[in-house]
Amino acid sequence: MIFKEFGNKKLPTIVLLHGGGLSWWSLQPQIEFLRNTYHMIVPVIDGHGENGDETFVSIGDSAAKLLAYLDQYYGGRVFALYGLSIGGQIVTEVLTLRPDIAAYAVIESALVIPIQWANSLIVPAYQLCYAFVKQKWFSKWQAKALCLPGSLFEQYYTDSLKISKQSLINISLSNGNFSLNPKIASTKAKVLIIVGDREATIMRQSAEKLHKTIAQSQLLIAKNCKHGQFSLQHPNEFTSLLSIFLTNHSPAATDSFCLQSNKNSH
Repeated sequence: MIFKEFGNKKLPTIVLLHGGGLSWWSLQPQIEFLRNTYHMIVPVIDGHGENGDETFVSIGDSAAKLLAYLDQYYGGRVFALYGLSIGGQIVTEVLTLRPDIAAYAVIESALVIPIQWANSLIVPAYQLCYAFVKQKWFSKWQAKALCLPGSLFEQYYTDSLKISKQSLINISLSNGNFSLNPKIASTKAKVLIIVGDREATIMRQSAEKLHKTIAQSQLLIAKNCKHGQFSLQHPNEFTSLLSIFLTNHSPAATDSFCLQSNKNSH
């Protein structure tokens, strides 16, 4: 795992974790917006982008590497964690392993309910289709599925050429088999959970499960948004929402954020 850092280290530190198939560059608008207020650690997850030579092993392995880095350089604690998709799963695992790791956490579009068919279909699918990953037309289809803005496509395509078949298989298996550990209920962090209302049913169910398991968490449902679309296609609105949450305010259900808000009551 490669760790990039931005901003003044004297400011509160936030960890920002990108989604699967992306890299740190997908978070550039958020980095620019936050750099005068926060210090940011932006990892490049194994198997992705410039870290493509390092085979992705698992979500647990990625969480362990992040914790080791934070233990070595930041005394094992940061102000906040954010993760999208597989980045959100890594954040979920980190919160489970270390309840006092952060004061705040934001988990966007994280699958926490295992997909029953994952083990039987993922490996054969990549054995047959891996060659397509190198094709630009296939990358355009994938970029659209990821809700990636057109301005980021060339960077995405360049990075997609670096990912290995084994990393893709491991990413998909780890993602599809990830399940929520009930020990996350012990987290001390205030947690904001985000999911799009146009995401797959299992994704919305995952967000509800996280919300019910983590006391005093908040669930925000992004209207008219698919998987990851809120932060990727509406970075200004997303980062404004993030700033409000991190200053100890409850994000309002306003049209400006196109969100519905729901507080946990237990």
